Amino acid sequence: MTGSITFVHDILVGNYQRIEDATLGGGWATGTTVVLAPPGTIGAVDVRGGAPGTRETDLLDPSNSVQHVDAIVLTGGSAYGLAAADGVMTWLEEHDRGVKMPGGRVPIVPGAVIFDLPVGAWANRPTADFGYQAVAHAGTDVPTGNVGAGAGARAGALKGGLGTASVTLDNGVTVGALVIVNAAGHVVDPQTGLPWSADQIARFGLQPPPPDQIEAYAARVKDPKPLNTTVAVVATDAALSPAGCKKVAVAAHNGLAHTIRPAHTAVDGDTVFALATGRVHIEPDAATPEQMNPETRLISEIGAAAADALATAVMVGVLAAESIAGIPTYRDLLPGAFA
Repeated sequence: MTGSITFVHDILVGNYQRIEDATLGGGWATGTTVVLAPPGTIGAVDVRGGAPGTRETDLLDPSNSVQHVDAIVLTGGSAYGLAAADGVMTWLEEHDRGVKMPGGRVPIVPGAVIFDLPVGAWANRPTADFGYQAVAHAGTDVPTGNVGAGAGARAGALKGGLGTASVTLDNGVTVGALVIVNAAGHVVDPQTGLPWSADQIARFGLQPPPPDQIEAYAARVKDPKPLNTTVAVVATDAALSPAGCKKVAVAAHNGLAHTIRPAHTAVDGDTVFALATGRVHIEPDAATPEQMNPETRLISEIGAAAADALATAVMVGVLAAESIAGIPTYRDLLPGAFA
C-alpha cells in the first residue's frame, strides 16, 4: 500500500492552490481540495477536537433525511475558506447534480477547513473560485504534498500537506483515504526522529537519524506554532447504511491517533468524512449470533482498513511536502532518517 483514494471506483479528486511569493505573513500559500462522489453515495462524518470549522456536517447525521453526498470540500482559509464550497455547488448545479427540488437542484457539499492563515498574507484565502476550479479539474490522478488544501498546511514543527493511500480487502472491497495534515501535534517523535508507528517506519524504509539531527528537531518541537486541524475523507466502494458509514468515520480517526501525537486537542478541529459508493455488495456469511446484523463484520473490517489507510496517507502527505514560507520539511531537519 500506498495507492490513492481514487482507487475506489468513481471517486475523483480535484485541487486548486495559489503559492506565490510565500513568506510567513505574506504572499499566497493556500488552496482547496474537492472529493467528487458518484451519484447515490452515502456520506457520514465524525468531528473531534475543540476547534472545528465545518459546513453541513449536521446534515450527515444518520437520523436526518439526507445522506447522499455530491462532494466533500477540504480547504484552507479557516472559516473564510468555507466560501470554496459555494463554487463547488455552482459547478454541480451546472452539471445537474444534487437533490431534485421543484425549482431545480440543491447539491449536498459538506466541508471542513484548516487554519493556515498565518502562512502567506491573512487576507489571501480560498474563494468560491477555488472550489469551482478544483472540482472542474477533478480526476483520478492525486498529487501529494503542497497541493490543494495542503499548500499552507503544517504538521507540528514540519511542513504538512495532502496525502492519500488505499487498501483492498480480501473480499474485494477497496478502502481509500485522503488527508490534509495540518496538526497541532507532531508526526515525528522528538525522542527518535522517526514516526510514532513502527509500521510506518518500516513502510517507508526509514532509519534512526543521528543524535545531532534529533536534538535540532526536538528544539523546534518546543516552539509550537498556531496552526491546527487535520481534515480527511475515507471512502469505500462497499454498500453501507448511513449508520454503518458513520461507524467507519469514527474508526478512521484511529489512523490520526496512530500517527499524530497529540491528536484531537482543544486547538484541533480534526474531522473525518466517510463515503460509501455502494458499488460492491458483500453477501453475509451464514448467520451466527454475532452476525445478526450482516453489516457488523464488514463495518469492522472497513473501519480498520480506513484507519490504516489514513495513517499511511498522513505520512505520505508529510514526506511529499516541500518547504514553503521557511517551514522546514522532514527531509530538511532529519535527512539521516532516509537511506
